[in-house]
Amino acid sequence: MKKKEKIKPIQAKEVIEIEEAPKIEEAIEKAVEEEIPVPKRRWEEKEEPEWIPRTKLGKDVKAGKIKDIDEIFDKGIPILEAGITTTLIPDLQMELINIGQSKGKFGGGKKRIWRQTQKKTAEENVPSFACMVVVGDGRGHVGLGYGKSSETLPAKEKSIRNARINITRIKRGCGSFDCVCKEGHSVPFKVEGKCGSARIILSPAPRGTGLAIEDECKKVLKLAGIKDIYSKTFGQTRTKFNLIKACFKALEKTTQ
Repeated sequence: MKKKEKIKPIQAKEVIEIEEAPKIEEAIEKAVEEEIPVPKRRWEEKEEPEWIPRTKLGKDVKAGKIKDIDEIFDKGIPILEAGITTTLIPDLQMELINIGQSKGKFGGGKKRIWRQTQKKTAEENVPSFACMVVVGDGRGHVGLGYGKSSETLPAKEKSIRNARINITRIKRGCGSFDCVCKEGHSVPFKVEGKCGSARIILSPAPRGTGLAIEDECKKVLKLAGIKDIYSKTFGQTRTKFNLIKACFKALEKTTQ
């Protein structure tokens, strides 16, 4: 009885080399010649929708009747739409605050921007994420926003929108007796803010001192346009959520 001869299967590599190799080379050359752009990532493809104003102030800003945000603060009109701030301050910058902490043994987790909590129900634990954002133009306008959602990206979008709505004007000056430059590089006088057990005192400093303050509060002061400051903190300052709010309240008192 003759043994059946085994048929050698054609390898996929051989098929590509025999049939598809010229086609692949042509496709590569065509892509190089036409300079086909690299596709964007999923989160980069999303663009902000066109702003449709709903309030009278928003319609005036959209029509170009109001061209400076200081006009709104002078009249005392509340800002209820984030598009107003985006239109009047196109160079608005943003910073994320590290209000959360990743999991680690004995509280040794790394600081992060997401503050995660969870609610215990009969079915399962329902997690939620919170985020805090500070926006500013470096010329005396700064805003603080807080957002919370069941996912991270919606929480970030909420916090950015709230920060644009809560933007305020602060007064800068040179209140230090060691400096007579009369420029707005520090606060004009000593101010104090409090939130929960966290309390912070901001004192004017001479030019060249820098920001002698906690690292997360530096983000708020930089976007506000303050370059030199002395500070003193009291209470539970490890809770960054309360400390940042106390710093923001202290800056608001410069206009009172």
